[in-house]
Amino acid sequence: MEEREREAQNREPSVSVNSEGDGIVELESTEGLPMGTEDGCPNRQLSKPVLDPQHWKVFFDQFDPTNTGYISTEKFRNLLQAHGSELEPHKLEVLLALADNNSEGKVCYQDFVNLMSNKRSNSFHRAIHLGNHRLRADSLLEETGLTLSQRFIRHIAYETLPRGLDRKWYYDSYTCCPPPWFMLTITILEIAVFVYYGLVLEKWVLQITHPSYLNNPLVYQPQLRSQVWRYLSYIFMHVGVEHLGFNVVLQLLVGVPLEMVHGALRISFVYLAGVLAGSLAASVADMTAPVAGSSGGVYALVSAHLANVVMSWSGMRCQFKLVRMGIAMICMSLEFGRAVWLRFHPPAYPACTQPSFVAHLGGVMVGITLGVVVLRNYEQRLHEQSIWWIFLLIYLVFVFFAVLWNIFAYSLLDIRLPSPA
Repeated sequence: MEEREREAQNREPSVSVNSEGDGIVELESTEGLPMGTEDGCPNRQLSKPVLDPQHWKVFFDQFDPTNTGYISTEKFRNLLQAHGSELEPHKLEVLLALADNNSEGKVCYQDFVNLMSNKRSNSFHRAIHLGNHRLRADSLLEETGLTLSQRFIRHIAYETLPRGLDRKWYYDSYTCCPPPWFMLTITILEIAVFVYYGLVLEKWVLQITHPSYLNNPLVYQPQLRSQVWRYLSYIFMHVGVEHLGFNVVLQLLVGVPLEMVHGALRISFVYLAGVLAGSLAASVADMTAPVAGSSGGVYALVSAHLANVVMSWSGMRCQFKLVRMGIAMICMSLEFGRAVWLRFHPPAYPACTQPSFVAHLGGVMVGITLGVVVLRNYEQRLHEQSIWWIFLLIYLVFVFFAVLWNIFAYSLLDIRLPSPA
């Protein structure tokens, strides 16, 4: 008789949550449910097997016979204590924090699923925030016996995330697949294009002084503003090896770590929003000048990161943060000063106007608005943040205004432009 009951329990259906989390879908059996493993990096292995979150609905139903979707925090803690060995240690920490600090006295099954599946939700953020009371800020630093790749991932966590449990969660859940492909791809393409035009023009320093520099399909030129791809493609052209070198170094030192933490989708959005804002800002404020270089996107990422460090100063545990902030500000100021000097320096080829520096400022404005919201909301859905919609609306209004400006302002203001190179 007991054997039949055990067989019946093993055949008990499990459930899954649909993509919107609105309903429960029955599965035929819990047999063959995937065990959680980490792919990609051989050095990043989980210490314990992890069952799929849907498997836990069977346990939830035992404490929620009326299917309300909630169980008391006391029963939830008992459930974790009984079956916590099946969870990844960092997820167990967060779930215990959610149970210990829930003022409503109950836990929603959907919150549990969101946490188990790493969804960027308010429940995730609330549990992460409350979990800070359970985890000391430097607990991750005390871990020993780490491989080189694990120490590098730990370093990235301390460089970019201000909260202790955020860092622990990222360190325990990160896999190197996919790699930070966006920043690496952009960097490789910029170098390749620069080398190609360096060979064609036979000039590597201050290429902008070459009479044929602007004779390419990439640089933004106000005379060719109807060719809309130039508002983005100008990032692949740099005025010289010194310009390229500065942008490449910042993309690798700042952009790659940020992409490793926040993902390619979010970082590419901030980067490309800075690029577009840079060319549009130059077309409005410096109407006769071309634009070249990826400084709009680079300054968007760097200014967002620096602003996030300042706003989370007490939580940031990166070493020598004051010195590094100073060095970053000095480097950005020097590069911006070079761009201003180059803009007003008499051109060697009189028919060509020197490139604009306004793109830097456009990138900074994107960084301290949209960029900061992205970096301060690790593993949280941006569309749930009202400040995100406010800044996004401001950005879209600016884009709309700049488009109208480019269509009508040149004729209304009677701006005379030389023939394109």
